Amino acid sequence: MNSTEKETTYFSTNTYSTLNKMTDKTKNIWLVFHGIGYLSKYFLKYFNELNVEENYIVAPQAPSKYYLGSKYKHVGASWLTKENTKKEIENVMHYLDTVLKNEDFPIDKNLLILGYSQGVSIALRYVASRKLKCSQLVLMSGGIPSELEGDNFEFLKTHTEVSLVYGTQDDYLNEKVMENEKKHFYELFGNSAKIISFEGGHILKKELLNEFL
Repeated sequence: MNSTEKETTYFSTNTYSTLNKMTDKTKNIWLVFHGIGYLSKYFLKYFNELNVEENYIVAPQAPSKYYLGSKYKHVGASWLTKENTKKEIENVMHYLDTVLKNEDFPIDKNLLILGYSQGVSIALRYVASRKLKCSQLVLMSGGIPSELEGDNFEFLKTHTEVSLVYGTQDDYLNEKVMENEKKHFYELFGNSAKIISFEGGHILKKELLNEFL
């Protein structure tokens, strides 16, 4: 078979979801990246116990949607796969640029960036690519992209608190995996960065969120 894979560029539209309202009382803006199998509008439920007046949450939506399970009732989404990953990363970065442009975050608010599961890789790549400054960078129950290096995050080291959070019963992040993740984490962010563990599996531990405020 003599096939050729070609490439084309086209205009695409995607959604994103927000929780609460941006007002003069808002103190914290959360930019949060969901894991594989989620939709952003449902991912926001993990943030519904934060103070409504003080916290505004923005959840971008992974572009690749698919049916979960064999009954074709529930829909989830994925940020990336191993297929054409470099180009897909570029597409996601451009999409996130439009989300931030659309929201136009006030500079007098605390910006907290959180990635959960697959969203960790997106959060880190976007922060590194766009040199996006934030007060908190929270990496929860997800892996760090192997291509990232300490120089990518040098601009964060004076004013950003970085935390790696994982469950001790996480089937994906077992002891051997976490040994490598912790090593890479400290290489990126230095020994002053925090590692937080909790009893539990591959979940977003919403009870910990207030600790980052």
